[in-house]
Amino acid sequence: MNNAGKLVLCLSLAALTLAGCGVRGALQLPPEAKAKQAQTARADSGQGKPAGATAKPHKPFPLDGFIR
Repeated sequence: MNNAGKLVLCLSLAALTLAGCGVRGALQLPPEAKAKQAQTARADSGQGKPAGATAKPHKPFPLDGFIR
Protein backbone atom coordinates (compact mmCIF):
# COMPACT_ATOMS: atom_id res chain seq x y z
CA MET A 1 0.00 0.00 0.00
CA ASN A 2 1.44 3.35 -0.98
CA ASN A 3 1.41 6.56 1.04
CA ALA A 4 -1.73 7.91 -0.62
CA GLY A 5 -3.65 4.73 0.26
CA LYS A 6 -2.49 4.91 3.87
CA LEU A 7 -3.52 8.55 4.06
CA VAL A 8 -7.00 7.81 2.71
CA LEU A 9 -7.36 4.90 5.12
CA CYS A 10 -6.30 7.01 8.12
CA LEU A 11 -8.60 9.89 7.17
CA SER A 12 -11.51 7.51 6.66
CA LEU A 13 -10.90 5.91 10.04
CA ALA A 14 -10.70 9.32 11.71
CA ALA A 15 -13.95 10.43 10.05
CA LEU A 16 -15.77 7.29 11.19
CA THR A 17 -14.43 7.68 14.72
CA LEU A 18 -15.57 11.30 14.94
CA ALA A 19 -18.97 10.48 13.45
CA GLY A 20 -19.68 8.29 16.49
CA CYS A 21 -19.10 11.15 18.95
CA GLY A 22 -21.95 13.10 20.44
CA VAL A 23 -25.07 12.71 22.49
CA ARG A 24 -27.82 10.40 21.35
CA GLY A 25 -31.24 11.94 21.51
CA ALA A 26 -32.99 15.15 20.70
CA LEU A 27 -31.12 18.35 20.03
CA GLN A 28 -30.63 20.67 22.97
CA LEU A 29 -32.54 23.95 23.01
CA PRO A 30 -30.78 27.33 23.14
CA PRO A 31 -30.99 29.12 26.52
CA GLU A 32 -33.73 31.51 25.32
CA ALA A 33 -35.97 28.68 24.17
CA LYS A 34 -35.31 26.76 27.40
CA ALA A 35 -36.47 29.72 29.47
CA LYS A 36 -39.57 30.10 27.33
CA GLN A 37 -40.32 26.38 27.60
CA ALA A 38 -39.90 26.49 31.40
CA GLN A 39 -42.63 29.14 31.55
CA THR A 40 -45.00 26.89 29.62
CA ALA A 41 -44.12 23.65 31.41
CA ARG A 42 -46.24 20.60 30.86
CA ALA A 43 -46.25 17.13 32.36
CA ASP A 44 -43.93 15.09 30.15
CA SER A 45 -42.15 11.90 31.01
CA GLY A 46 -38.89 13.27 29.59
CA GLN A 47 -39.13 11.01 26.56
CA GLY A 48 -41.49 13.10 24.47
CA LYS A 49 -44.56 11.27 25.73
CA PRO A 50 -47.24 12.64 28.05
CA ALA A 51 -46.98 11.44 31.64
CA GLY A 52 -48.98 8.27 32.15
CA ALA A 53 -48.83 7.18 28.50
CA THR A 54 -48.64 3.44 28.04
CA ALA A 55 -45.69 1.83 26.32
CA LYS A 56 -46.05 0.43 22.81
CA PRO A 57 -46.44 -3.34 22.66
CA HIS A 58 -43.39 -5.26 21.45
CA LYS A 59 -43.51 -6.28 17.79
CA PRO A 60 -41.59 -9.52 17.24
CA PHE A 61 -38.65 -9.47 14.83
CA PRO A 62 -36.80 -12.51 13.45
CA LEU A 63 -33.48 -11.47 15.02
CA ASP A 64 -34.91 -10.99 18.54
CA GLY A 65 -33.44 -14.32 19.61
CA PHE A 66 -29.92 -12.93 19.24
CA ILE A 67 -30.42 -9.90 21.50
CA ARG A 68 -32.79 -11.22 24.16
